[in-house]
Amino acid sequence: MAMVPPRISYVSSSQLWTLLPRHRVAVIDVRDEERIYDAHIAGSYHFPSDSFAQRMPNLLQTVRGKKDIVVFHCALSQVRGPSCARMFVDYLSQTKEAEGIKNVMILERGFNEWESSGKPTCRCTDIPCKHNHS
Repeated sequence: MAMVPPRISYVSSSQLWTLLPRHRVAVIDVRDEERIYDAHIAGSYHFPSDSFAQRMPNLLQTVRGKKDIVVFHCALSQVRGPSCARMFVDYLSQTKEAEGIKNVMILERGFNEWESSGKPTCRCTDIPCKHNHS
């Protein structure tokens, strides 16, 4: 029996902030080089959009069994974030290993809104970022 892939929804930075401590959320930063010189959301995973299609199996392996909500973002979440979220949902619909991922979301207005609203960011170079969301 084929698994029904999750639908994609949008989440505001305030809504994401309330989800983080209560749910098993993976924040996926799909910005390319700008993550290196800009900050990033504390605890986020970096899967650059320019190599995202090839790295989807790695992403699924990273979150499977540990996270049930996957939130994508880029700088503004207008092109890269939504397109990577759609690719990931399509990929989930084609694999049997996607069980447990209940929601795929896109962060409204992306990293720029997260940062400008005063939510915590990190400037570490750890991959993945080991800092929590507090």
